[in-house]
Amino acid sequence: MQSTIYGLDLAKRVMQLHWVDWETGEIHRKQVRRGKRLEFFVNREPGIIAMEACGSAHYWARELGKLGHEVRLIAAQFVRPFVKTNKNDAADAAAIWEAVQRPDMRFVAVKSEEQQAVLTLHRVREQLIKIRTMQINAIRGLLYEFGADLPQGRERGMKEIPTALTELEGKVSAMALDTLRQPLQRLGDLDKDIVAIEKRLRLWKKDQEAVARLMAIPGVGILTATAILATVGDMKSFRSGREFASFLGLVPRQSGTGGKVRLLGISKRGDMYLRSLLAHGARAVVSFQIKNRNPCIDKLRSRRPYNAVVMALANKIARTIWALLAKNRQFDPHYQAKKTAVA
Repeated sequence: MQSTIYGLDLAKRVMQLHWVDWETGEIHRKQVRRGKRLEFFVNREPGIIAMEACGSAHYWARELGKLGHEVRLIAAQFVRPFVKTNKNDAADAAAIWEAVQRPDMRFVAVKSEEQQAVLTLHRVREQLIKIRTMQINAIRGLLYEFGADLPQGRERGMKEIPTALTELEGKVSAMALDTLRQPLQRLGDLDKDIVAIEKRLRLWKKDQEAVARLMAIPGVGILTATAILATVGDMKSFRSGREFASFLGLVPRQSGTGGKVRLLGISKRGDMYLRSLLAHGARAVVSFQIKNRNPCIDKLRSRRPYNAVVMALANKIARTIWALLAKNRQFDPHYQAKKTAVA
């Protein structure tokens, strides 16, 4: 017996459904209110439900999966080519229904509630850091208007701000100084919130053996390890380390025709947050190895620019992460892949 395939276009209130009766060939289009969706699928035989991997998609995937349906999430850029006419909810649902049936279609793994909870910590921490950076830069710029030249760097600059405010007393109105002191208090609260989130991530790490294995890799810390596990989940969904690195946007873009392929800069596709964490970790490793005269880094730097070396190492770290998680291995800095003998 064939399973019915549903294309579901998500929305906040009214969601669009598209499916075809496999016995009669009749095309069905239906709008379903948010509160009636689960009720609609409870009364139907288990089938395949396809959705775009957008906001609330993972929540609905878990809920529909509990009803016995097979849920497949598709990246939005893979659905767009199948929209036949003007973009609307009905056309999007039909495009999703069409895309899910392609034999070479790639699907997004459904995240668990625990994964999304850990990613929530990362997202809030990232936002707090951005707010803190904006606040510090604003204070730095305002003090510069009164002749105060703060040193570069967040920690050094923060230490000098109280001294600069004291020196400006009597020269600048008390109204302006009091206004500048208020953001300083908020910066202290932001620092406490960021530290609290990092403590929660360390507590979660204690229950995750895979996090400790990943942190053994040079350039991988608590943030990178927890973000990788929370974002990817099952690493076996990627066929190779190269595919995982491509998913993160750490491989060159290609442009070619007539059998001639040109490699361009890194694609920067995929998860920007994970890519930035790996790049920062790789940059720290390269800087450390330069000081300690690592022959491999020196050889690579002799023929490639500094940033190219950093991204090459980030790519290597990503492939190492895949190998540890997909094959359940421990990190070995002296490991060498065995070459298969050619008959």
